[in-house]
Order: sequence, then C-alpha cells, then structure tokens
Amino acid sequence: MTILYVLLSILLLVLLIVWAKINPFLAFLITSITAGFLLGIPVDQIAGSVQSGMGKLLGDLIIIITMGAMLGKVVAESGAAQRIASFLMRIFGKKYIHWAMMVTGLVVGIPLFYTVGFVLLVPLVFTVAYQFKLPAIFVGIPLLAALSVTHGFLPPHPSPAALVAQFDANMGLTLLYGIIIAIPTILVAGPWFAQFLKKIPSHPLETFRASPKPEEELPSVLNSFFSALLPVALLIGTTILALKVPENSFWYPYIIFVADPGMVMLISLIVATFTLGLGMKVEMKELMEQYVRAVKDVSMIILIIAGAGALKQVLLDSGVSQVIADSLETWDVHPLLLAWIITAVIRVCVGSATVAGLTTAGIIAPLIHDSGVDPNLVVLSIGAGSLMFSHFNDAGFWMYKEFFNVSIKDTIKSWSLMETIVAVVGLIGVMTLDWLLF
Repeated sequence: MTILYVLLSILLLVLLIVWAKINPFLAFLITSITAGFLLGIPVDQIAGSVQSGMGKLLGDLIIIITMGAMLGKVVAESGAAQRIASFLMRIFGKKYIHWAMMVTGLVVGIPLFYTVGFVLLVPLVFTVAYQFKLPAIFVGIPLLAALSVTHGFLPPHPSPAALVAQFDANMGLTLLYGIIIAIPTILVAGPWFAQFLKKIPSHPLETFRASPKPEEELPSVLNSFFSALLPVALLIGTTILALKVPENSFWYPYIIFVADPGMVMLISLIVATFTLGLGMKVEMKELMEQYVRAVKDVSMIILIIAGAGALKQVLLDSGVSQVIADSLETWDVHPLLLAWIITAVIRVCVGSATVAGLTTAGIIAPLIHDSGVDPNLVVLSIGAGSLMFSHFNDAGFWMYKEFFNVSIKDTIKSWSLMETIVAVVGLIGVMTLDWLLF
C-alpha cells in the first residue's frame, strides 16, 4: 500500500499540473500535504515536514541559483558568452558544436556541483543556440548529460564520495572506473540522443538572451573564459589545497570556507562584476539592474524547487524509502543489478539522486560484503540507478523545464529520457566492467 500511495501522490501531481493547469509550486504543496495524509504522517507534523523540506533544499541552493543567475546574466550581457561560443565554433565548427558542449560539461562537471554547473553553463548553451540558429535542446542535452553523469558517478561529488566511504571502496579506482564508464554513457545520452531532439521547440529565458555585440566590443577570450569559469578554478584549487593542508593548520578553515559552492559563486560574481562589468565601462547601477532582472526571472524556478523539496521531505519522513528497499532486498539477482534496481525505484519515487543512493547503501551493504563483488563497481551501479527517470518530484526536472522553457511533454521526451539512458547505459558499463575484471 505504501508504494501505491506514492504512485497516487505522483499521479495527483501530474494531474494538477497537466490537466488542472495549476502552478507547479501550488501543485507541489497540495500533493505534499495529500501524500502526508496518505502515508500516515501525524497530522500535526505534516506542515512542519513541508516547511522543513523547503528550507533544507533552498538552504543548499538559494545562493547558488541566485548568484549563478546573476553571473550568467553578466556573462551573457557583456558578450563573454558570445566570445566563448565563437571560440568553440572556430575549434569544433558548427557541425560538431554539440561535441564541444559535451566536452565542456564533462570537464567542468567533475569539480562542480550539478546545480552550479547548470546555472553557469546554460547561458553558453543559449548563446550558441541563438548565435548560430541551432535548436537549444540539441545544443544543451550533450552538456547536461555530461553534468548529470559526473554528478552521479564521479567523486568528489557528494553521493559517490559518501558511497566510497560506506563500502570501503578506493576513491582513485572508483574515479578511474567511473571515467571509463562515463565516457561511453555521455556519448550515447549526449551527442547521439541529441540528434533525435532537433525538432523540440524551446524558448529559453530572456535573461540569458543577450543581443549579439560587434567583435570590437566583446571582452577578450582570456577574460571571457577566466570570468565564466572562475568557479571551476576555485573549486579545483580549494579541493587540492584541502587535501594538501593539514586539518590543524591555521589556513584550513579558510580553505573550507572558500571551497563552499555558495562562497565560490559569490566570489566569482564579485570578480565578474569588475572584469565583465566595470572593466568593460558598464555603470554599477546598470549592473545591479541586470542582477535584479536575473533574479526575477529565476524566482519561480526557486519556488518550484522549494515545492519539490517539500514533497521529498514528506516521502522521507514517512519512511517510504526504507519500505521500498526492504521489499526488494530478497530478490534473487546479481548484487550489482539489485543495487541498481533498489536505487532506481527509490529515485523514481522520492526524486533525490543523493537520497536514493545513500538509502540503498544502508540496505545493501551487508549483502555486498558477503558477495565478493568489487565495492568500486557497487558505488557506480548505485550512482547509475540514482539517475533513473527524473520526473515531477525532481528539482532538476523543473530547472531544465523552466530554464529551457519547454512543455511538460517535451521535458519528459528530452530530459527524463536522457536521464533514463544515462542510468541504463551506466548499468551496462558496470556489468561489462565486472565481467571483464572478474
């Protein structure tokens, strides 16, 4: 009955948004409260669960999303994104620009959290699409596939890093195996799958749609790459420093402070305000007005993500993740496949890749220790399952839909199917490596 109630809650969410045309934020609130009643959360605790879910998710994302929107705005308005797009086009050519996006997503996605990479690189996608009259979905999916794979498969991202610790795996080997599996997975879910999405209509947000500037008014290539990719450099640099500097060192707390994604985005925005704003002779008043417009454009996205956090918390507080995992634990299948299935089912029901992965780890760990399966491959199997079929209860689904401004139907046809391909091809890669190595 628990799984049935979860399915009924998801069906209610779909009907409210698609059939009743209710704003997704309101639909999330109604569905979260309804799910709380159905799943047996005490009535006096449902409101607190909803509020807690919204607060937890926005606490992690609000600085990243707002600072990222502002940084994206100044990168777009200054012409830096146009300069980067032109540079990539000269190297790869228009015919292979989606490959350039894939490479960018893979390189940038390794050190960046998914949300940071998304809001940082989406303006580049839109600039390429508008400047060269290419479909935005066709250009964007290879980049987003790469970001998604790095988020689910590769340390130092939170979920795979935590799984490495839980299964006593080797971080270096997991990263090596992960890269081996990630490359073909991205190729299939990115450039290959994008070929079938060229006809999907997309009208991206105006805030990232800067008018083309004359060549002489653009910032230099060095300035453009430096300002746009400074968050990547800061995260890589602070990560390396944190590994090299002893924890009892005077500088260690400051390194950890700067390494926080929110602080990285704030520092990067301040730098870009000078390098792409004041340094390009744009007045401070105009820059601040750009930032206000950028935040206005993503305000509804923030509310929708908050709504997704409310539903996720209700499902977590009800114990549904544990019920689902326990019901699948007795299946007589290969441990790697079992880990993937449990993670995928929890992911589809709960919406959070991290929650799905860590919940599965707690259930399957005793089975893995006795099975003789390579723990590094278990980490990757769970990582692949955690990306299965992103839909209405996943904040990433709504970020993609609202930023690219596509319909619910087309979001499922592009984003949700891309995530499913990542999960399935990732599993095939894990099972193939298991066969080759053992």
